[in-house]
Amino acid sequence: METEQEKANMSKAVSADSASYRCSACHGDEDWAPNHPIRGRAKSRSLSASPALASTKEFRRTRSLHGPCPVTTFGPKACVLQNPQTIMHIQDPASQRLTWNKSPKSVLVIKKIRDASLLQPFKELCVYLMEENNMIVYVEKKVLEDPAIVSDDNFGPVKKKFCTFREDYDDISNQIDFIICLGGDGTLLYASSLFQGSVPPVMAFHLGSLGFLTPFNFENFQSQVTQVIQGNAAVVLRSRLKVRVVKELRGKKMVVPNGISENGMLAADLDAEVGKQVMQYQVLNEVVIDRGPSSYLSNVDVYLDGHLITTVQGDGVIVSTPTGSTAYAAAAGASMIHPNVPAIMITPICPHSLSFRPIVVPAGVELKIMLSPEARNTVWVSFDGRRRQEICHGDSISITTSCYPLPSICVRDPVSDWFESLAQCLHWNVRKKQAHFTEEEEEELLPSTLGTPEPQSCSAASFPLGLREPADLSTCAVSPESGVRSHSTFVCNQGKSRESAFCRPDQPFLTF
Repeated sequence: METEQEKANMSKAVSADSASYRCSACHGDEDWAPNHPIRGRAKSRSLSASPALASTKEFRRTRSLHGPCPVTTFGPKACVLQNPQTIMHIQDPASQRLTWNKSPKSVLVIKKIRDASLLQPFKELCVYLMEENNMIVYVEKKVLEDPAIVSDDNFGPVKKKFCTFREDYDDISNQIDFIICLGGDGTLLYASSLFQGSVPPVMAFHLGSLGFLTPFNFENFQSQVTQVIQGNAAVVLRSRLKVRVVKELRGKKMVVPNGISENGMLAADLDAEVGKQVMQYQVLNEVVIDRGPSSYLSNVDVYLDGHLITTVQGDGVIVSTPTGSTAYAAAAGASMIHPNVPAIMITPICPHSLSFRPIVVPAGVELKIMLSPEARNTVWVSFDGRRRQEICHGDSISITTSCYPLPSICVRDPVSDWFESLAQCLHWNVRKKQAHFTEEEEEELLPSTLGTPEPQSCSAASFPLGLREPADLSTCAVSPESGVRSHSTFVCNQGKSRESAFCRPDQPFLTF
């Protein structure tokens, strides 16, 4: 029992601390006090990271990307230790809606290259955006170099109004308000690669082969585009991977065209290391490390937050986002994860082990992959199927969850769109339905109850051999037609329950 003095001192301490204590994970939205009810969900807020309270300029990135802010007090005296590296979080995925601070004025239209079937939809969309919505349309320069567009005189006046750019040379990340993709899933992956930082909202039309990430149909594009421009649409935040590749120069120099690195980022933005070549990528689907042209098994070490967790011996390993879980990872036997789940999936490719199964780790961890010292050959790495390059001894690949997700606009909502894509594109859980029983078959299978006499007690003589006399013996019905008892249960003296199979009155029970 606490004394009155101890209670008074504790009350003073709680009062003093409660005035200044605010949940670090909620950015101050949750006040804790003895008489203040704790709310279960914080207010919605935009993605933002708070720097450490210390004077250091660099701070470790946030530990989580998705999910509501949790309550961090447990009972009257326990709480989570305050951490200046605060949690990054968003509102409930079911209520994620697109809004605009200002009306969008510029739009990037990405069209699948070398696809003649997309020329007419591309022209209709661009004319609608320019003439009906008075928007500035950006397109890649090589799109306008298509012979079908060059030779179209009717499209000439519109073509002169385009703003063009070249991949790896022009940085348009701060000039685009809105992105529209025409094609398959590859167009969305390409749009993601163009933005190494914040990504504008993406509206993807299904005009390709698979279309798992492109939920919109082009038939009524005018009303759908207008609805999105007005800000009335659901969005799903698809997390991306921030990948940092550090390679030894080995006598080679890094080629930087026009002062911009090969992934579209300024070379000055990369953390240069002495004698090292540093490259950085934003990946939407997966990072694939494979054995390349070699016939030997790949042998790579996987570190998680600096600790060696496993060595992958096989054809390679896939590190994917939840969005990429339905791509190469699913083909390699991994589970499919909804895009709003904060996770990173590690999937081996044909591992030379019966016990190596795909695993899911929290989105806040940092993975590092290197060649094992005893590896016989090098490995190759690709990022969303692009930028394929060789990884040698001494090179490293660091993978974390990016702070810049890709906001993909939904037709209905994140859950409905995802399951509809599973059913239509992957035929998930599609099979022939089992036929139901006819009335005649049901009557044959059900025990006959017509003309059944009152249940008769089972005698001890019919009790199973090897057991003592039962302490409790239930009755069983006897069918007059077949003389077969059914649904018999009994409890032996040892308290173990048994259920009999069908048996005749003159035979012992057959139990299982």
